[in-house]
Amino acid sequence: MSKVDRRVQKSQEAIKNAFIALMSEKSFDHITIQDISDRANVGRRTIYDHYMDKFDLLDKLIEEHINELRKLCKTPADMTFVEGNLMWFEYFERNSSFFSIMLASKGAPTFRTHFLKLVIEELEDEVDVTKGINQGLSKDLILKFFGAAIVEIVTVWITNGFSEPTQVVAEQVGILLDRNF
Repeated sequence: MSKVDRRVQKSQEAIKNAFIALMSEKSFDHITIQDISDRANVGRRTIYDHYMDKFDLLDKLIEEHINELRKLCKTPADMTFVEGNLMWFEYFERNSSFFSIMLASKGAPTFRTHFLKLVIEELEDEVDVTKGINQGLSKDLILKFFGAAIVEIVTVWITNGFSEPTQVVAEQVGILLDRNF
C-alpha cells in the first residue's frame, strides 16, 4: 500500500469515525459537513473528495457494513445457523458504536431496510416449502416473517446495550432457525 493510499484510508476512517461520533451527539439533520470536517480534522474538500454529501456518507457507511455481513455469509456452507449467527453477532458487537447509532437515529429506517433485505437474501436458499414443516406455506411469507424477526431481535439486543451475552443470543436465534428450516 502506498503512502498516498494510507493517507486516503486514514482520512476516510477519520471522516467515518467523526460522523458516527457526531450522530451519537446530535440528530442527523443538524450535522453539517463543517462539523464532520472539524471533528475529523480534515478539510471540507477532503470530505467532498470521497462523498457527495452527508447522505452519501451515511449510505456508504451502511453499504460497507452490509457488505461485511454478506462476506461473513460466504464462509463455509456447512455451518449451522448457530455458528453463522455467532459470526454475525460478534461482528455487531465489534462494531457496536455504528450499529447502536444506526438503530437509534434517523439512519435506522435506511439501515433496517438494507439489513432486512440482506437477511431475506441469506435465508432464501434455506426455505423449502415442498416438504417438511413448511410444506404448502408461502416462501415469501416465511422469509418476511423470519427476516423481520431477526432484524427486530438484533435491534432490541443492540439498543438495550447488548443485554444478553453474544453467544447466548446467537445460539438461541440459530436454534430457532434450525427448528424452522
